[in-house]
Amino acid sequence: MNGPSAGGRRRGAAKGAGHGPAAEGRKLSRSFGWLAFLGTLLVIAGVVGLIYTGVATLTSMLLFGWLLLIGGLVALAHAIESRGTNYFWLGVVVAALNLAAGVVVIRHPEGTAEALTMFAALLFLTGGVFRLVGSVVVRGPQMGWTLLQGAFGLLLGLLVLFDWPHSSLYVLGVFFSLALLFDGLGLIAIGIGGRRIVSMVSDRLDDRGGGRPDDRGAGRLDAPAPATDSPPKAPGDGQK
Repeated sequence: MNGPSAGGRRRGAAKGAGHGPAAEGRKLSRSFGWLAFLGTLLVIAGVVGLIYTGVATLTSMLLFGWLLLIGGLVALAHAIESRGTNYFWLGVVVAALNLAAGVVVIRHPEGTAEALTMFAALLFLTGGVFRLVGSVVVRGPQMGWTLLQGAFGLLLGLLVLFDWPHSSLYVLGVFFSLALLFDGLGLIAIGIGGRRIVSMVSDRLDDRGGGRPDDRGAGRLDAPAPATDSPPKAPGDGQK
């Protein structure tokens, strides 16, 4: 009786080990590990981009152009699927603009970088001026920080604008590399923190389990009967 029941318990424990909380914890830990690995690659790419800003600028422009091309093709496919509706020609126009912009960016990455750098400088200038004027007019509780942000944006816009078009060789590359760097650091933090949380939860589950179920069941079923000091009674001892 004990042999088959113990074997069944072992098979059940093996199945539970493959699909239980421990297996799910290992899967989550591996997923968080891959996330941290991807973050490490992004950090390395960001550091390399900060060192070689010109290469990072051209790379970001080429990526931007290919994204525009892919977006244009997807928009064109959606427009073809929605032919016969009122939005067909609007979808065709949007797809054509994306495709044309993608071709221009890929064929002329340097000129695109100069145009986008000029746009970024004007954006910094207008943003800084609006923050400065708004903080002086409103005079809110965060007036000091708003003034500081406005002055920083205005100064950054002037620096980029005065050095244009030479600034187009490094401004966009620096921004692109910083974005990669901070995104990579965020992914590394999420991956390491997730692995720690999964490890803590797995340890708690192991502590609550207190051992394997088959060992506890085998101990209860196979335990010998308690010994007694009194001799066994004869069949007629209790009868008068």
